[in-house]
Amino acid sequence: MRTSFPSDVFSCQPLLNLIGGLGLALMLQLPALAQEAPDVFMQRLSSDMLDTVRKDPALKAGDLQKIAALVDTRLVEHINFKRMTASAVGPAWRQATPEQQKRLVEEFKVLLMRSYSGALSQVKDNYTVVVKPLRTPATEAEVVIRSELRGGNEPLAIDYRLEKTPDTASGWRIYNFNLLGVWLVDNYRTQFSQEINAKGIDGLIATLTERNKANNRK
Repeated sequence: MRTSFPSDVFSCQPLLNLIGGLGLALMLQLPALAQEAPDVFMQRLSSDMLDTVRKDPALKAGDLQKIAALVDTRLVEHINFKRMTASAVGPAWRQATPEQQKRLVEEFKVLLMRSYSGALSQVKDNYTVVVKPLRTPATEAEVVIRSELRGGNEPLAIDYRLEKTPDTASGWRIYNFNLLGVWLVDNYRTQFSQEINAKGIDGLIATLTERNKANNRK
């Protein structure tokens, strides 16, 4: 059966938020290691993430301040927020000024972190992530990693797009997530395009800023 999602990605989407948040959470426990195969990398990190959430009540409750601190000190290097934002904004990204691009990245990051905080509050002790063997050579510059989140009524398929980044300890950065055929960044692009067509880049920035402020008041 095909799963459908609402077109308004600014509205509450617990399931999509959970997957986006889990994808970000996978990067929390990255030690300084030599480059490794991307599927091995994701499997190790997913297990570390789940262990971390189980042991930390504040993370499990979605403590936004603690999550923000972890992101600033241990996550930013390992996820390509700029690429995610540029892809979500679409062609209008190239017309944005450097200052507008900076603001867009900042606000989109906050939006994703809010999804992340909601995701952690939904993690159950019996959840496991099983990463499937890589289908393409690990020498490729970009790969898709397929996995399943298990522990609920049915396994939930999750895909990740990774890019090779030799300047990081793991050798990889995440730049998109997929839930049952819906890529997270692509889903945002539809809504962002509507905002840009109606209000321009500054209008999108204002909408994201207000959305983030509203989320913080909840």
